[in-house]
This record gives sequence, C-alpha cells and structure tokens, in this order.
Amino acid sequence: MKFLWKSFLLLSLTMLLATAGFSDGRKDEVKRLKRATEVFSEIMKTPDKGIPNDLLDKAECVAIVPGLKKGGLGIGGRYGKGVVMCRMPGRKWSAPSFLTVEGGSVGLQIGFQQIDLVMLIMNRQGMDKLVGDKFTVGADASAAAGPVGRQASAETNIRLDAQILTYSRAKGLFAGITLNGAVVKQDTDDNRDFYGKPMDARAILFEGTVPMPAEAKPLAAALSLQSPRKK
Repeated sequence: MKFLWKSFLLLSLTMLLATAGFSDGRKDEVKRLKRATEVFSEIMKTPDKGIPNDLLDKAECVAIVPGLKKGGLGIGGRYGKGVVMCRMPGRKWSAPSFLTVEGGSVGLQIGFQQIDLVMLIMNRQGMDKLVGDKFTVGADASAAAGPVGRQASAETNIRLDAQILTYSRAKGLFAGITLNGAVVKQDTDDNRDFYGKPMDARAILFEGTVPMPAEAKPLAAALSLQSPRKK
C-alpha cells in the first residue's frame, strides 16, 4: 500500500510539473506576441525613420524577433525567438507561427547586445523557405538590408530581387541590417505549446484553417493599421 501511495504521489507530481511546464511555455509565447506588437508599433510611430509603407504593402509575411541576442566574446553569434504572420486572401493576417533565428556573425566581438529584428518576406519563394525545416539567410534565401523611411523610393530598385528585407533596432536606432549566415527555422515546440497540439507552420500561415487567437489580435491589428486591406 505504501508503495502504491508513493507511486501515486510521484505520478501526480509528474503530471503537475508537465502541466506547469505547458502553462509556462504558453506564457512565454503570449509575452513574445505582446512584445512583438510593441516593437512594431514603436518602429512605425516615426514614418521618416520606420519601414516604408510601400514595402510593407508589398510584403507577404512579417517576422518580428524582439530582443535577439547578438555578440559575444571572441567570435560573435546571435540567437532569438520571434513570431511571423502572413497575408491571407483579402489581405487579412494569418494566425501567428513561432520561429527561431540563430547563427554566427563575421569578425570578433566583445560584449553582448540585444536588438529587435524585423524581416519582410517579399515573395512566394521567400514564403516557401520560411515554412521549410530551416533556411540560411543569404544562402538559401536572398536577403538585403531594408531601406528606411521616405527616402526608400530611390533605393528600392536595387532590392527588388531580394526575397527577404531585414531591419534591426538597437538603442533607439532603426536601420537595415545584413543578416547573411543566420539560420531561421520554425519553432515546432513553441507552436505546440501555444496551440496546445502539434501545428504545421504551412497550415497556420497559408491555409487559413487556424483561427486567430485572441492573444495575437493586437499584433494583427497593428500590422493592418500600417498596411490595411485594399478596397
């Protein structure tokens, strides 16, 4: 009887820890959505220094990685977790899918820095890379540092072939950034934690079968405010 009682307690504790882990995991994704909304809204508050609206209108998907860690002692590196939404028919935004960005950087660095990263996925080829297992920016998908502000019109032509335009914000300064060498992959664990079951990124972002979660509506609203549906 004592053995059975101990087994019951152990099983109960295991289930409790598993439930707590699931809850904490989803809490992380909800916080990431909230932070991504704040980052995007803050960037777009200053049109002369933000993402050009004409490029945002052309983008098929927008990925935001708040607080990407960059730098190190010796050879630099980067790592961050973010969220992406894509356009659906009628130009409304899809439910969110979660992703990670990681990879080394060129040159020696001392110290650490956190940056907010924004990626505009500009065409179908970039979208297909996005929902694959993983891809390397600059190798598997062409990328360029995105132009900033209203001056962008004069610079856009040289970036028309890029599948992805990349931006960063650090210490209040927002600018295009070269992200070549970074590896981007869908985070299946975060998607499972957030949706409560395994979810395929293609189904979330392209098929329109996943309803918009309440926690993601503020981000969708912020994107729609800057790039509304066309009448």
